Amino acid sequence: MNVFEALTQRTSVNYFDTERSVDSDTVAELINYAQKAPTAFNIQHTRYLVIREQSSKDALKEIAYGQQKVADAPVVILVLADELGHERMPEIAQRGVDAGIYDAGVRDYMVGAVNNSYASNPASAHDEALRSASMATMNLMTAATAMGLATGPMIGFDAQRLKQALHIGERYTPAMMITLGYAREGNWPGKPRLAAEEVSVFDLKVGETHAFSD
Repeated sequence: MNVFEALTQRTSVNYFDTERSVDSDTVAELINYAQKAPTAFNIQHTRYLVIREQSSKDALKEIAYGQQKVADAPVVILVLADELGHERMPEIAQRGVDAGIYDAGVRDYMVGAVNNSYASNPASAHDEALRSASMATMNLMTAATAMGLATGPMIGFDAQRLKQALHIGERYTPAMMITLGYAREGNWPGKPRLAAEEVSVFDLKVGETHAFSD
């Protein structure tokens, strides 16, 4: 399946085949695809908690307001946004030097720019981490579709209870819960989307008013 087919066929699934499992190697492969998503300065703010054990999924189901798919899916992935992810920038930037992509001068510029942008601006750090986590989540779901798997992205959970139950540190914001497995019968097909012509202004020039000006 090519990327265009995966984007078209992906849909949010509520009903999973409880008899089919997803192995750890497949989950790791999906996370590696997720990590290919763009992220400011290559900070890579996204972290993943992978839950497979049934009693843990049952507990998460209650935290997710009783949504059965959390208990039924063979895997639940909690996507976290690390709001202090920028603190790893010196290490991450050095990897670019080691790979021969840029030199030490570029590394030092990037580290300084990241510190200036986020170290003393928690609001910007929060927003950037969530942006990164959201793009990584979309990559993961698209890759899962291409591999014949199904996903259900969720924000319907009690974030504070979730952080307590999974011992998640304060620096991490739960961005998304993803149920992952194989779809069974009973799921809706993809719902109609607004067309490009309905949501876009083409060939806009600076200074012009348009459909989104009011």
